[in-house]
Amino acid sequence: MAPLAPLAGLSVVELSHGVPGGYCAKLLRDAGARVVKLEGPDGDPLRRGREGTAGNPASGGAAPADGDSALFRYLSVGKTLRLTDEPAAPTHDTAVRAADILIEDGRLGDAEIAALRTANPALVVVSITPYGRTGPHAGRPATEFTLQASCGSTGGRGQAGEEPLQAGGHIGEWVSGGYAAVAGLAAAHAARRTGRGDHADVSMLECMATTMQTYGSVAASLFRATGADFVSGRTLEIPSIEPTADGWVGFCLGTGQQLQDFLLMVERPDLIDDPRFATMGERARNRDEFLEIVRGWTTKQRTEDVVALAGALRIPVAAVGTPSTLTSVDHFVERGVFVPNPYGGFLQPRVPYRMGEFRGVPFEDPAPEAPAGTTEPAAGETAAAAPGDRPLSGLRVLDLTAFWAGPSATLTLAALGADVIKVEAHKRADGMRFASARKPGEDQWWEWGMVYFGANPGKRGITLDLGTPEGHDLVLRLAETADVVIENFSPRVMDNLGLTWNTLHARNERLILLRMPAFGLDGPWRDRTGFAQTMEQASGMAWMTGRADGPPLIPRGPCDPNAGTHAVFALLAALRERERTGVGTMIESTMVEATLNVAAEALTTFTAEGREVRRDGNRGAGAAPQGVYRCAGDDAWLALAAETGTQWAALLGLVGPDARWSGDEDLAARRAAHDDIDGIVAAWCAAREAADAEAELLAAGVPAAVVVPPAAIESDPQLEHRGFLNRVVHPVAGEHRVPGLPFRLASVTGPWVTRAAPTLGEHTAEVLCGELGLTEDEFAQLVEKGITGNTPG
Repeated sequence: MAPLAPLAGLSVVELSHGVPGGYCAKLLRDAGARVVKLEGPDGDPLRRGREGTAGNPASGGAAPADGDSALFRYLSVGKTLRLTDEPAAPTHDTAVRAADILIEDGRLGDAEIAALRTANPALVVVSITPYGRTGPHAGRPATEFTLQASCGSTGGRGQAGEEPLQAGGHIGEWVSGGYAAVAGLAAAHAARRTGRGDHADVSMLECMATTMQTYGSVAASLFRATGADFVSGRTLEIPSIEPTADGWVGFCLGTGQQLQDFLLMVERPDLIDDPRFATMGERARNRDEFLEIVRGWTTKQRTEDVVALAGALRIPVAAVGTPSTLTSVDHFVERGVFVPNPYGGFLQPRVPYRMGEFRGVPFEDPAPEAPAGTTEPAAGETAAAAPGDRPLSGLRVLDLTAFWAGPSATLTLAALGADVIKVEAHKRADGMRFASARKPGEDQWWEWGMVYFGANPGKRGITLDLGTPEGHDLVLRLAETADVVIENFSPRVMDNLGLTWNTLHARNERLILLRMPAFGLDGPWRDRTGFAQTMEQASGMAWMTGRADGPPLIPRGPCDPNAGTHAVFALLAALRERERTGVGTMIESTMVEATLNVAAEALTTFTAEGREVRRDGNRGAGAAPQGVYRCAGDDAWLALAAETGTQWAALLGLVGPDARWSGDEDLAARRAAHDDIDGIVAAWCAAREAADAEAELLAAGVPAAVVVPPAAIESDPQLEHRGFLNRVVHPVAGEHRVPGLPFRLASVTGPWVTRAAPTLGEHTAEVLCGELGLTEDEFAQLVEKGITGNTPG
């Protein structure tokens, strides 16, 4: 008998068009929620695909039709689809008024949302809009492409002096849907306890500023505090994706040891001590010389041979996945990652987590009905909420994660109210501490790590050497007091430490163990080293980024926080399951499968149509013109995108009449003439300051945005209005502002985080003595034996 889905009995209405709301609802449905998607008379435009050429928009069936785009069918599996006569807001609909969660895309006004929440006090409304519902830019025309320019993503990618490049694949839409699902499920978790619903106001700009750049504003702030110069702009990792004799292979050199092993692999051990190539910055300054050396070796090798050799040396490596190759990758085949879509048989990624025996509701099945009484919390599983409680107040999390993916998950939990205790071994501290704004050897330089500083606010931090008997015993005692243990080690590490699921479950049957391996707990790639860049290379995400005539490029950013978001979603679903059963479970939430889910559009298109989409610079399937154009001034650029005929006509009215175009051209005609259109748009932009061009275009209703570097979000007026950056005071680094969560909850009026990332071992005595009851002598012995400490090494 199949296990009961964790979200069985949850009722969701999707009142939105496009990917963000569709993916949010898909995540909820795949975990067992019953989703009703309401479409206006013309249906969701995604039925017709990005290009607007597929589908029968008025089919009105309860399931997708054969002619609908593969993207729409991927997002709509298992949902009940209904056309309505009201294109905007059928608020009188019975399904809307009886829902637990309502997802909407800005079509509902404040008064309509208030009326729905009054009629159903436990309702959670999730609004997903480009900028959020409040602030000076709310309602401004935008696309995912222009939001990339505003969030610092485009401005951080490419060669200095050349045209900045978007990340392909509409990643911002997908990560926004993931955060929306977390916001909605967290608020629904609280509503079960309090009977009071909530309104989650999700900003795509904030979601993208969180995931599609790497703490540029935090880095700038920390470097300023040291008195050092900091330049926020376009960069490329070197080496990254390189040509082979038969394709492309991707590397990621995250440590000095990996660089040494890489130089041995390419048969240049003489360069190990060469200062020209010792750091990423030096390799960038000597880019042509270094790449000539690397490519002189890689182009003579087969991709599979490079992957085998680099893997044996524990260098993060992957063959660059493409839509036509992904389904034959050995690891994905053995783990059964790709499964047939029931509405056409094409392949799509499965649910990206495993929860005990639950593997997601089968795609061909309707949402499960929960047997009577099975969705109510078990006795003792709920507690009364206190005023000011956040959705996860009272939850205790033991955080064994490091780098970015795991800490991004626990940051979300901490901001939502959980008590998160981060555990490091002071002799092997979180590696992100050492990517620092201060140089090694300077006083407490490990406290100035940019990613560490941005990903760990709101937590308490302790140090324990888990490889010692004393450390092992203490972490088990902490697990006895915890609701959740979360880790992102290589799979073998927890076994080697004696912290298996069976061991932890025996000590605390209510405990949920959330494991976040790069590639999974089994399969051929189980023990491979993998960073976010590796996921971008292996998943096909990099295949969609770069110039049409150039190599694939890694987007650099989204895979770590995207993995964290999916892990938090799975954990929230498991918490609901534990409410029902009173017993914890183990979750496997892999980074690569979370990436495959948000990069699925190219794969589903290929397996449905046999058409392999690929990178195309700054152009896009759903808009024309779409591009980044140089403006007056030094390295000044503007992004714009005309999706609709109305926007195209408005753009043409601004850039001047041209006998070649009437303003009535459809998308296909505009795409066919893109080179010529680029010429007149480029000339118009070149005569204007970027900010002036942006203002003119926005006033005419054309989505446009100045391309800014990653650090510029610290002065963005929209983000400032919404309190996206939260002030924290660090005992070593001083006062800085760090990102909170990319949504607002009506029930949370203050900043998401107020406490800076912990210094190394900052709360060890507080937790071990104050909470576990160690005496001063016992604690002193731990320090003397080197089991705990507050300096690395």
